[in-house]
Amino acid sequence: MHHNPIFIRQLSYAYPDGHEALRDIHLSIAATEKVAIVGANGSGKSTFLLHLNGILLPQTGEVIIGELPIVPQNLKAVRNFVGIVFQNPDDQIFMPTVWEDITFGLMNQGLNKHDLSHRAHHAMYAVGLEPELYASRIAGNLSGGEKKRVAIAGVLAMQPQVLVLDEPSAQLDPRSRRQLINLLASLPLTQLIATHDLDLALELCSRTIVLSHGQIVYDGETAAVMNDSTFLEKHALEMPLSHCKPYCLVVDRPSDRPHPATLGEIRSRG
Repeated sequence: MHHNPIFIRQLSYAYPDGHEALRDIHLSIAATEKVAIVGANGSGKSTFLLHLNGILLPQTGEVIIGELPIVPQNLKAVRNFVGIVFQNPDDQIFMPTVWEDITFGLMNQGLNKHDLSHRAHHAMYAVGLEPELYASRIAGNLSGGEKKRVAIAGVLAMQPQVLVLDEPSAQLDPRSRRQLINLLASLPLTQLIATHDLDLALELCSRTIVLSHGQIVYDGETAAVMNDSTFLEKHALEMPLSHCKPYCLVVDRPSDRPHPATLGEIRSRG
C-alpha cells in the first residue's frame, strides 16, 4: 500500500464553454484516510472526482495515483488502483443479475473461475449481500440501498486501493443510509467521499476539503469546519443537523434569527 496514494499539484480544468471548474488544486491524500469533499452545487466536486481515475485528464498540473501520473498510457493501471462509485447506481449497474454485474470487471481481467468466484463472494459479504440470496436476483428489481451495495461490491471485487464515492447517501432511506455509513466505516481503504450529507462526513471523515468555485477554500479537521457556521454559510453550506441545537424556549433562540418566534412578537410587529 502506498503511503500517499493520491498526489495532486496545480490541477486546473475548464470545460469547452470556458467555465473554469477547477483552479490550481494542490493536495495529498495519505493511505487509509477518509476524506470528505464538500461544496455547493457547481463547486467542482464531480469534476475533481472524475480526474482521480482518468475519466477526465488534467489540462494543467498533474495527478499522480500511486506512482503513476494520469496520462493515457497509464489509465488501465490507474483504474485498477482507484474505484469510483457513482451517485446513481443505475448509471453503474448494467448487467441483468447481481452476480453478472459484480463479476463483469473480473471477467474482463481474465480471472480463472476459482479466483473470480472467491473475489466476488468476498466483495458481496463485505457489503452485506448474502451470495445465496442475491446472486441470482434481477439487479433492476432491487431497492436503492441494495443497488448501492451492488455497485460498491462490483468496485471492491476489483480490489482497488482507493475508493471514491459521489453522493453515496443520495436517495437512501434512513436505515439504508445507516447501513452504508457502517459499511464505509468498516472498509480499510483510502476513501474520498463527495457529499452534501455533512452529518455523514462528520461521522466518517476526520478530514474535510471544501471546494468553492473550483478552488480549495478549506482543508483540515472535519469537526472544526462543521462548527464554523459563518464559514459554511459563506460557501453556501449549512452546519450538520447534529450540530443544530433544537430550541423550544424563546431564550434559546439563536441570536441570528430575527424573525418572530411567538404569537406575542407577531402581534407586536403588526
